[in-house]
Amino acid sequence: MPGRRPIHDTHVEQPGLAVVEVAAADDATVFAVQDLLAANYAIAPGDRTVREPGEPGVRLRLFLDLRQEPDAEAGR
Repeated sequence: MPGRRPIHDTHVEQPGLAVVEVAAADDATVFAVQDLLAANYAIAPGDRTVREPGEPGVRLRLFLDLRQEPDAEAGR
């Protein structure tokens, strides 16, 4: 995908690690999904959305770690 950083081996090198990309019509929706994930899982939250030319909506990438408990401070 143009404009997106590649996913490196370290992002998914162990079981329980995942890269999640959320696509939605607007920023409010992708950040709401991120907040839902942060309430249940340890995440490295995304801080800005990306709008790809010619593609509908916006995208947000975040990193998920199922091996850890969620951090109350992990939300936006």
